Amino acid sequence: MTTDYKPRLFRRDSDIRMLGEGLLACTLPLEAWTHEAHLGVCLWLLTERPDIDVDAEIATIIRRFNESVGGVNDDTQGYHDSITRAYVAGVRWFLSVTAETELKARVNALLLSAAGRRDWPLRFYSRERLFSVAARRGFVEPDLAPFP
Repeated sequence: MTTDYKPRLFRRDSDIRMLGEGLLACTLPLEAWTHEAHLGVCLWLLTERPDIDVDAEIATIIRRFNESVGGVNDDTQGYHDSITRAYVAGVRWFLSVTAETELKARVNALLLSAAGRRDWPLRFYSRERLFSVAARRGFVEPDLAPFP
């Protein structure tokens, strides 16, 4: 995980919604599935798609997308459950503290916040635990600190 980066911010609400719809329909180009897209889509799902139970469905949604673009979900690549759950917790925490109300403003503020950093999960997990096969395949509780 890279810890020093400058996030690419979104210019329009419609860009975030397009990413989310593309993920759900498995029509999103693989190169569009960036760190920023992951977080933008997560926030969009949590705030604008009450018909989707993120906790129950996120693993299936991402695994299905990965496979649709030729990816593999196995012990070394593809969907990583514990990282995903850490970011879902981070996005929920961020939503509880932000004053932003518009989608683009919320997502951009998230990307610039602690929860938007690429090393967010390492605040809660040791590298060994987070990058284990068990943590990739299923949710493993953090070993350094609980999620907010």
